[in-house]
Amino acid sequence: MKRVLIISYYWPPAGGISVLRSLKFAKYLHQMGWEVVVYAPENADYPLIDEGNLRDIPEEIEVIRGKILEPFAAFKKLSGRKPDDSANPVYQRDKKSSIVDSLSIWVRANFFIPDARALWIRPSVKRLSQYLRRKPVHVLLTDGPPHTNTVIAARLSKKFNIPWLADFQDPWTQVDYYKMMKISGPADWIHKKMEQSVFRTAKHITIVSPSWKKDLESIGAQNVSVVYWGYDEDDFKDISPDPDPGTFTIIHAGTVGFDRLPNAFIDQINLLVKQLPDQKIEVLFYGPVDYELKEQVHQLGLEKVVLFKGNIERKAMLKKLMECDLQLLLLNKADNAMGRLPGKLYEYLRVKKPIMGLGLPGSDADHILQNTGTGKVLNYNDTEGIRLFLSDLLNEEWKSFNPDGIEQFSSENQISKISDLLKEMIQNG
Repeated sequence: MKRVLIISYYWPPAGGISVLRSLKFAKYLHQMGWEVVVYAPENADYPLIDEGNLRDIPEEIEVIRGKILEPFAAFKKLSGRKPDDSANPVYQRDKKSSIVDSLSIWVRANFFIPDARALWIRPSVKRLSQYLRRKPVHVLLTDGPPHTNTVIAARLSKKFNIPWLADFQDPWTQVDYYKMMKISGPADWIHKKMEQSVFRTAKHITIVSPSWKKDLESIGAQNVSVVYWGYDEDDFKDISPDPDPGTFTIIHAGTVGFDRLPNAFIDQINLLVKQLPDQKIEVLFYGPVDYELKEQVHQLGLEKVVLFKGNIERKAMLKKLMECDLQLLLLNKADNAMGRLPGKLYEYLRVKKPIMGLGLPGSDADHILQNTGTGKVLNYNDTEGIRLFLSDLLNEEWKSFNPDGIEQFSSENQISKISDLLKEMIQNG
């Protein structure tokens, strides 16, 4: 049996979407006959906790924990935030940005390279070097960001000559928030030098969208394949939806940062509420929301229509999605938006309810929605398109809604590609 070491900062009990990539890798590679070893932090400061993710960890896999020192607690204290507030003011704000926020972004970008978990690199390389001398593995697998994972594996791959697959759920220097980070010239040079070293060291690179594959190749990456996020069919077992037929319910799951504020959409909801006083409409946002969206809702007096529900366990979130009438997908407004395919997109597909995306028509997300017949992506400011989409749903124009071809995006099907690549890497040495 071939052994694979997965290095991941995000691991249960972490919640949110970021943990699912590595978690599903471990689950399905184990089912495909791999002996899986996972290395993860012992005391990470995860922004979300979801104990439900623990059920996905196969009992037979080995999990190694390494202590980590993170700066988030100090940042929250300095900025006057509560322990459960966001520790990432780069794209999601609990309040207006302060001088402390700006300073923390600058410090994080210029002194914590490649990311805020950088202090985990040296002790992890030391810990895993000791482990690998005793228990060698055939191949390494990482998922980034955080690209601290990526750097740890790069050093181990060079040191022990172990083939390594570097998975990117988000790019490194091409990621949407890179330009927001106030990175100095010297720090930018270090980031790019490290990134190029990764391209040379990794035997293979996988990334989550076709457009981002081309972007990576444009800066020197080779042997790049697309492996989509996917949905796990097991996550939908034993869910019994109980929809409210008297309410037209729209749901957004996940973070709403200031790079994806749906202002025109909220304005159209406001008009609908006035035009259809007898139609009960609810727009539910689950997850962290930028303060500007809350202010817009308050100014329009929509507090009873647009509700901010906070974080809930993922299984409960999937049930809510299966009970709604429309799923709202907000895509980042960024230079690399053509390739933005968030993990939740695939769970939206599996829910089999209409999806309205806001972002770039013609993007990778738009192609997937239209090819599966599940919806489409509209421009954020396309007020007429948003109005017509909502009107068609309310007028039951979607009665013949029949999604097709979503099975290709199952986690099992996507991770089988990872398994094949790992086997090929081992065979080629």
